[in-house]
Amino acid sequence: QVQLVESGGGLVQAGGSLRLSCAASGRTVSTYAMGWFRQAPGKEREFVGAISASGARTTYVDSVKGRFTISRANAENTVYLQMISLKAEDPAVYYCAAGPTTTPLPIYSNRYGYWGRGTQVTVSS
Repeated sequence: QVQLVESGGGLVQAGGSLRLSCAASGRTVSTYAMGWFRQAPGKEREFVGAISASGARTTYVDSVKGRFTISRANAENTVYLQMISLKAEDPAVYYCAAGPTTTPLPIYSNRYGYWGRGTQVTVSS
């Protein structure tokens, strides 16, 4: 079993930055693709981006390209989501998830078998 715990969320001004972390325990996630999703109130969970097991490949939803970057430190069993230039449409609960490394990387939530409980990101204007 894999346990995932997100951290780093909080309140930030529009245009500001946050770095979310996803710490894994229970077993290594070095062989899993790791994804980030978000869910705003009243909306469906949305794919944000994903990174391959090795970290060599990433993919992002168009709305965050150029602003969000996913990285991972397999030796620390941790994945990161660096967010810059945060906008009014970015507030949500952000979740990390572990899934299979496929080509292309999985972008649908049902491909991911392990999920964290999420961390809240709030953006003030």
